[in-house]
Amino acid sequence: MDLNTEIRFLKGVGEKRAQQLNRLGVYSVCDLLYLFPRKYINYENPYEISLAPFDTPCVVKATVLKVSSGVRIKGGRTLYKVVCADDTAQLNLVFFNSEFTVKKLQIGEDYLFYGKVGGNMLTREMSAPLFIPADTAIKQQPVYPMTQGINSAFLSKLTAQVFDQLGEIEDFLPEHIASAFNLPSLDFSLKNIHFGRNAADISAAKERLIFDEFFMLQLGMELMGENNDRHTDVTLENTDISHFIGSLKFIPTDAQSRVIGDILQGFKGSTAQNRLVQGDVGCGKTLVAAAAAFAMAQNGYQSCVMVPTEILAGQHYNSFCSFFENFNIRVALLTGSTRAKEKREILSQLEKGEIDVIIGTHALISENVVFYNLGMCVTDEQHRFGVRQRTLVSRKGTNPHIIVMSATPIPRTLAMIIYGNMEISIIDQMPKGRKPVETYFVGTDLRARMFGFIDKHIKMGKQAYIVLPAVDPSENITELQSVKQYYEEVIKPLLPHARAEILHGKMKPAEKDAVMNRFKNGETDILCSTTVIEVGVDVPNAVLMIIENAERYGLSALHQLRGRVGRGSDQSYCILVSDHKGQNVRERLKFLCSTQDGFKVSQYDLDHRGPGDFFGKRQHGLPDLKIASMSEDMHTLEKSRTACRMLLEEEKWQQKYPRLTERLNKLFEGFVL
Repeated sequence: MDLNTEIRFLKGVGEKRAQQLNRLGVYSVCDLLYLFPRKYINYENPYEISLAPFDTPCVVKATVLKVSSGVRIKGGRTLYKVVCADDTAQLNLVFFNSEFTVKKLQIGEDYLFYGKVGGNMLTREMSAPLFIPADTAIKQQPVYPMTQGINSAFLSKLTAQVFDQLGEIEDFLPEHIASAFNLPSLDFSLKNIHFGRNAADISAAKERLIFDEFFMLQLGMELMGENNDRHTDVTLENTDISHFIGSLKFIPTDAQSRVIGDILQGFKGSTAQNRLVQGDVGCGKTLVAAAAAFAMAQNGYQSCVMVPTEILAGQHYNSFCSFFENFNIRVALLTGSTRAKEKREILSQLEKGEIDVIIGTHALISENVVFYNLGMCVTDEQHRFGVRQRTLVSRKGTNPHIIVMSATPIPRTLAMIIYGNMEISIIDQMPKGRKPVETYFVGTDLRARMFGFIDKHIKMGKQAYIVLPAVDPSENITELQSVKQYYEEVIKPLLPHARAEILHGKMKPAEKDAVMNRFKNGETDILCSTTVIEVGVDVPNAVLMIIENAERYGLSALHQLRGRVGRGSDQSYCILVSDHKGQNVRERLKFLCSTQDGFKVSQYDLDHRGPGDFFGKRQHGLPDLKIASMSEDMHTLEKSRTACRMLLEEEKWQQKYPRLTERLNKLFEGFVL
């Protein structure tokens, strides 16, 4: 057995259990060891029964006096009762359908029971408590993430089995770095995060594993080159674009003007600009990108603008064409659905320098896309793109300037790691006349009332989005709302007079464009859609955003959807619909109702979901943080940054520390070395 052994080959697993473990992200022995406990039950300081607090999880030490046989009760369940006591009081335990568990309790033996104490001062009870023998050496019991068929006891047993067979786990961290920061070995840390004998050992193990995550993440980002200064020959002599600004049909906000000024100043130096432009949805980032592209074009350089969806690419193309209508600047659109003949013409013109600005999706990364004189790369809605994708498009030129646009403001802690020394400009003003979007969280019991609210606004000539998580009904998740079913069974009966259409990702591009154009032109009252409208739709007349099954989305995604309304001068509303009973989910949705601040929203998302989820796991190209918290572990983050710099100053460190190099390549899937 080694760390790469598939989980299905372990004793006691098999194919069915392996599939259940896969749902927890466990495919190999290594994955199992890095499935960390989410908390620990501390059995070290038990209460006497008479002093145990009511309705609060606690540990009680007691002796088993009597174990009753199971009794069948209403509902087909079997009830087991166990009588325990200490010198101060009696404690009655109740178990349901748990014969195997109850048989572990031996009369006359002492146990430590964990659970909530109920009953009254005379008769104390505990329902289905966890327990361990009182003489157990390890008093910290790990509690793992669980899924159907897999519980903490099974995971703990399986992990112990692995440690018994694996032998000492080789460390990848250079010895001098571990020593400099007083970190325990990897072998100690993995064993004690699962089976630490006391809180101190668990804490030391956790510190090391948090350090590892931050260290590897930062090291990988440094090696990707986005954080390094790059010399460039793309130096602009003429950055006066006052004639372009004067041609606009509106006056840019002070924030837009400031950020445009930052970018133009960056074009003058011999170091390629790496700039992150942050601003909430609707703050006017498109104009900033167009102004930068205008400066490039008047100096003879090409610009590319990469966006995540064809809808957004089309809108950017129309916006750029409108901005440049009074100037001889040639703009082209390249997406996956561009016809072959047209694509060949665009690629030919691009290579000859006959196109100044090209706007497109990930199609811009293709090998056959060749630029004549690329000076600037802009990636918009950057949280949708992986680090690798942004790096690949920037390699289309010789160290072009890079502008990264983010409509979901990135918390400072995450920006520190991902963008390192990247300059950050913030558009912190909205265009005049915009009102904050009022946000509400409701259950499906208020749907009829909600539709009355929609009807009222439609009769006023306004429009609404209704967003759903699925295209078709799901046999597995019956409560999941789908576009097609919702359109037929909810919208039509409740709003029979409304002009409604559906939009989803399975439709052909031409169909989607036609639906979107009708909505933009006011020919449709309601757009019943999946999240394909999250980016790229600008309809000032749309004032309602209804999001069904809101629990299915992260806060950053919900905030993006909310940003589709409130783009005109009318008061707009976002209604989050969910019947989910989970406390964390409800707190998350209520939090969104309490703030319009994109930075607060993204920080909450980051704290509760991690950077992997924040960027979209399949695209971000970053290893997940399984144990580290960007908000709680800042001290360790700073230590890992120092360690990262120490390592990079060493010559040929990749050859000196092969296990570190191997791990880095595995985490970043071979992209960094």
